[in-house]
This record gives sequence, structure tokens and C-alpha cells, in this order.
Amino acid sequence: MICTVTLNPALDKTVEIPNLTIDGVNRITTMRTDPGGKGINVSKVIDKLGGRSVAMGILGGNTGNAIRSALEAMGLETDFRFVEGETRTNLKVIDPVNHTNTDINEPGVTLSEGLLEDFLAQAAGRLTAGDIVVLSGSLPKGAPRNTYFTWVKTCREAGAKVILDADGELLAEGLKASPYLIKPNNHELSGLLGKPLETTGDLEQAARDLMNRYGIARVVVSMGGDGALYVTGKETIYAEGLKVPVGSTVGAGDSVVAALAVAEERGMGLEETVRLSTATGAANVMCSGTQAAEYEVIRSLLPKVVFHRL
Repeated sequence: MICTVTLNPALDKTVEIPNLTIDGVNRITTMRTDPGGKGINVSKVIDKLGGRSVAMGILGGNTGNAIRSALEAMGLETDFRFVEGETRTNLKVIDPVNHTNTDINEPGVTLSEGLLEDFLAQAAGRLTAGDIVVLSGSLPKGAPRNTYFTWVKTCREAGAKVILDADGELLAEGLKASPYLIKPNNHELSGLLGKPLETTGDLEQAARDLMNRYGIARVVVSMGGDGALYVTGKETIYAEGLKVPVGSTVGAGDSVVAALAVAEERGMGLEETVRLSTATGAANVMCSGTQAAEYEVIRSLLPKVVFHRL
């Protein structure tokens, strides 16, 4: 079983505004809304890949009900805890003329540490040995900074493999509990190490240093259009970025995480994993908003993936 955990979900409103102007009147040409938050995005893509997951998280108010209803209408299994307050709505502004993506994110509901502890116990109670837990995204107000450390540790003790997709202090704290896999991008990894990592060699060495220091089994470093590095204890593969028409880059990293989770659950080898995650990430870049690409699009991109062993 794959469980995705989204502690700070959102309703994502994606709009297109050609020639976005600051301090002026702008007119929206297209608009769509999607249930969002990084873990929820992962669950949507897992479904398109033919996998199954349980989307877990904390929701509130009418927005929270709208998110749950939308996911259930997609046929996804959910297990949300409802709290007082209103789940946030995030605005994603795409300027197709200047090729920019601007995120305007609300803070979300405020939670107590006790409620988070109760929800963690609820989530851990579902887990059995060999399950996969995806922890990703920002934390709600009121969550302690070591929340991901606590979640990684508890899920590992239940026998689950944890995939952690976070940045900054949240990633630094989560690392201390030895997740199975992490997926920083090159900028996040540079920030974590406190120094610029400008070459694939720099990134690979930084990934191996983290693996040795914290007992992590795998590190995937995404580099946007420049591709990604896949680092295991035995080998490193560099996958080139696929050139595709860009609809929206929002959620592209989440789609890669979804493919990594599915590949792990199915016991795929590293080469298969590289092909699947690269194609899935590219296919989702072609979509608008945070909607998930159809599998037929992903499958059409699989033969186009080019990778090299380092």
C-alpha cells in the first residue's frame, strides 16, 4: 500500500494571464481548479499510473469538503482528518507570453501539536511492513519544525519505507530519522549543504554524503529541464530532460515522486524507474494546472528517455 500524507492541502486555482502586469489591471483568459497539495498531487498521478494509494491529510471547512469530494469523484481512496478553520486556496498564475509561473499561497489552518500527534497515530495504525509512505509539502501553522522527523521515525518503526519530499529546515529535520528516499532539486540540495552545487559531480557527491551520514538508501536530484540524477548505494544514473511543450511546471516534482513510489512498490529496477519517472514528470509538465497526465501520454514518452551511467 502507498499512503500519501498532505498536512497542508490546498485548492489550487490556476489562471492564465498573458503579459502579467504588476500594479495594473490583468484579465484572466483561462482558469481551472484542482485539489492540491504535494501529497494529493502524488496520489492523483499514482492513479493515472495504474497504482493505488490512500490520500491522507488534514482538511477544514467548505474548501476541505470540496477537495475530498473532488478526489472521491476521481475514484481515489481518502482518509482525512477534519478540523476547525478553512483549508487554503492557492493561486497559480501562468503567463504564457513571458513563460512565467507565479505562486501565491495562503497559509492554511492552524493546528495544535496534540492534533498532529493524534493524526500520526491514526496514520501509523494503517501501516504494515513494506508499505510506502510519501511525506511531502509545507506544514500548517502550529506544526513543530521537527514534524517530519517524528513522522519519518514513526512510519519507519511501523515497517514502512518513507519517501520524503521537502526543503529547507523541514528536509533537514526529516533527514535525521533516515527516510528511505529523498527527492530534492538541485537548488534545495545546495541550500541544505550551504554551498553552490554546480555540476552533476557536485550533486552526486552531495547526495552520497547525505546517504552515508543519514542512512538513506536512494537520492533523486531533479534539475528541471536539465534532467535528474538517480543515486543508489551501487550506482548513479543521469537522465536527460525531455523536451516537451510546457503547460504548467506546477506539480512536476510531485509526479516524479509518484512514479518513484509506484516503481518501488512494483519492485522495478533502476533503469525502469528512471524511464518511468522521467516520462511521468515530462507528461505532467504538458498539462495545465495540477491535473495529472493520462497514462497514454506517459507511455508515449517512455522510449524517448535518454540516460547515462556515471
